[in-house]
Amino acid sequence: MKAVVVHGPGDLRVETLHDLRVAPDRVVVRVVYGGICGSDLHYAADGRNGPYRITEPLVLGHEVVGVVSQIGHDVANAPAVGTRVAIHPATPTAPPGAARGTGLHLHPGGTYLGSASTRPHTQGGFVELLEVSPGQLRLLPDELPLRRAVLAEPLAVALHGVARLEARPLGARVLVSGAGPIGALAIAALRHAGSAEIVAADLQGFPLKVAAAVGADSTRNLSDGDTVEESSFDIVVEAAGAVGSLVTALDAVRPGGAVLQLGMLPRGPIPVPVSAIIAKEVTLYGSQRFDIELDAAIALLAGDPSLEAVLSHEFDIDSAAEAFACAAESARSSKTVLRMSADPES
Repeated sequence: MKAVVVHGPGDLRVETLHDLRVAPDRVVVRVVYGGICGSDLHYAADGRNGPYRITEPLVLGHEVVGVVSQIGHDVANAPAVGTRVAIHPATPTAPPGAARGTGLHLHPGGTYLGSASTRPHTQGGFVELLEVSPGQLRLLPDELPLRRAVLAEPLAVALHGVARLEARPLGARVLVSGAGPIGALAIAALRHAGSAEIVAADLQGFPLKVAAAVGADSTRNLSDGDTVEESSFDIVVEAAGAVGSLVTALDAVRPGGAVLQLGMLPRGPIPVPVSAIIAKEVTLYGSQRFDIELDAAIALLAGDPSLEAVLSHEFDIDSAAEAFACAAESARSSKTVLRMSADPES
């Protein structure tokens, strides 16, 4: 079977791995689609994502959907072979008595598909056949196509971040700074949470078109001379993962407002005007991946075909290098998808 494997900085390969023989307590999924995330791009280009450095070959990918292919003989109440599923990429390490929804995703020691945070690394989902635990499977409703369902994992990240704001989004005026895939999905999450007005800001025209398609009320192209009003937004979502974008967020948020840091900022010290947080009594929220929001993301995707606008490009697995190059160009792409195997719905 084929897989997309990174060996080090700039060393991305499509390789043939041994076929799987399912373990008694596991399920094998034939992966159909995988979305390329910013973390995948960092691993492919730099050999690391934040503090996590590749020390062995790593199969990338954690935004994956497909169909059940094999079921271990010890698995009870498993979905039938051929069932369409999304996969929760996380396997948390739970303290005694802990349950989902209690911050398990923050507990140290868990695993995440396609991550170098563990030794050995946790191999990912950009592979034709993927073995997972039954608890990672999420059944897809009939009305949700597999291709749109590949957005479930990043949408869950956006929903988790917006949920961190609690009741603040209801009736709020919101700025989303950075209109890439996670920013566009944050717009959908904010719209779902009842925000009154959503403004998207970016340096490129293409992502702003996507932002408008998924529900932004207006857009600001900062490279074309558009500006963002200072101290005028109840909430600002920083979704670019850029220091300049966070500075914009702190300028734009009103006194007493909130900033949600949804983008992944560079590791190490960064120059940020903390005085604005103090002077305006701004609440700054961090957000890390997600916990229980995958089910909500699937339900939202099933009922909102407009979110397909986030899916800008699709490549066959053999064209993985071209797909990664496309995904890295925000001026022309939003969510770039790898097709790992034939789509039974096409």
